[in-house]
Amino acid sequence: MADNTYSEINKLKQKQMLKIVSSSFYRELVKYGVNHSDIVSVSMNLLDFVTENKSPKMDQPVSIFDYHMEDICDNWSSEKSLSLESVSLKPLRVQDIEQVVFWLKAKELKGTFIDFLPKENLMLENYLLKSDDRFFFGTYHNDKLIGIIGAERIDNQFKKLEMKKFIGEKSFRGRGIGKFSTFLFLYYAFNILKFNKVFIHSLDTNIKNINLNSHFGFNLEGLLFNEVSLEGEFHDVIRMGLLKEKWQNLFTEPEKKIAV
Repeated sequence: MADNTYSEINKLKQKQMLKIVSSSFYRELVKYGVNHSDIVSVSMNLLDFVTENKSPKMDQPVSIFDYHMEDICDNWSSEKSLSLESVSLKPLRVQDIEQVVFWLKAKELKGTFIDFLPKENLMLENYLLKSDDRFFFGTYHNDKLIGIIGAERIDNQFKKLEMKKFIGEKSFRGRGIGKFSTFLFLYYAFNILKFNKVFIHSLDTNIKNINLNSHFGFNLEGLLFNEVSLEGEFHDVIRMGLLKEKWQNLFTEPEKKIAV
């Protein structure tokens, strides 16, 4: 009975997620000037594509990444560094703050959660480096600082935290570095800190981000209506969560998984 109940809950979560994505897709189409009759045409075309390209149903998430925890070079105890291929995480330093402030001035960050970060050197330094309930790393590509990733709302009692990140250097965006950075951070949270849960918040319209997070194993936990105001407009926010057990199951090499 318990298994059936859990399965039904998962179905409801999936249904709600699809509803959120559909709603976000609709608003994006309207935003770009697509009229209602054309939206109906888009819906019919989607139905045609689904009918013509049926794929098998999967009950368990499948990672789109071809690397595992065992691929990480873990030098945390000796050098405070984690790396995967050319990407590494190291603690953010005071001398990095000026660079981060420069990144925060980018116009493309407007209308995102990152835009909420302080944009004055001292205030940002205090925010990123001098708080008991948050910490941040620098994301490096071949020893060049290109972004930040870190934790907020750290709950040591219940072993959970919120993840936030962005790639500041424009030339390094869209190259998969953010995926490597996220992977390294999750390794740190689950394998070094021994935390049980990492959660994230995403604007409801960020479909690409939602899809990427789901491939890391994140599941929908809730929809917060009119949660934030960006440039004078209220937005819904999605909360997604990832448990340590699920992440380790996805990213442990198959031959090293313990049979149950």
